[in-house]
Amino acid sequence: MASQLFHGMAVEIEGSGSPLLCIHGLGGSSNVWTPLLGALTGFRTIRPDLPGSARSALPPGALSIQGYVDALIGLLDTLDIPAAHVTAHSLGTVVAQHLAVQHPSRVLSLALFGPLVAPPEAGRTSIHARAQLARTGLTGMQEIADAIAKGATGAETKAQQPAVLALVREIVMRQPAEGYAQSCEALARAESAAIEQIRVPTLLVTGDQDGVAPAAHVALMAARIPGSQTQVFDACGHWTPFEQPARCMHALQTFYASF
Repeated sequence: MASQLFHGMAVEIEGSGSPLLCIHGLGGSSNVWTPLLGALTGFRTIRPDLPGSARSALPPGALSIQGYVDALIGLLDTLDIPAAHVTAHSLGTVVAQHLAVQHPSRVLSLALFGPLVAPPEAGRTSIHARAQLARTGLTGMQEIADAIAKGATGAETKAQQPAVLALVREIVMRQPAEGYAQSCEALARAESAAIEQIRVPTLLVTGDQDGVAPAAHVALMAARIPGSQTQVFDACGHWTPFEQPARCMHALQTFYASF
């Protein structure tokens, strides 16, 4: 495993085979994918920290979905990768959808965990409010981390997997406050990509207790993406790779073996 910096973006690259670009979500990092690496041994995994997240620098100007797409295409260009499989979580799934629509020749498949096309209108105000709370600094980020660990994980996870709660809390608390705030604002401004245009194998995975990506909303996404597959994990919230790593690994292995 080797961490490298590309235009201020921290990236972990490991393995050999077909390239697989792994895009984390809001408050995440390349370590969202660490529990799933056992299912990805046949790939060259490229796991960036998105601009402004974790170890990556905050670029000039405001963060945006388009900026993330451009940064990832720039990363693929720098690595001389003409096309890659893409897996993503949460906010990263929004980025992945725009990437696949804008650059269809660069995306070989999509595996999306906790997927959403954009926040519901009713949720945008609260995401903006979270950005303002993040800008208060240490105490604000701790309050956000506590709320996410409690509210975005499944009941069984909270009862039986305390280490997962600690991991979610820690990964969020480690975010730079301004980078996290701008990431919130990028999500709050996000609009749906024209996902009806996606023509690559697509897997959508959510949890039965995922309030960010409810199963009913994911089913609507699936209806818009021709030929897509959907799985709903029971006893699982929004942090699928942490809460249900074995099931995520099996889903990925089955998905990649199908084409």
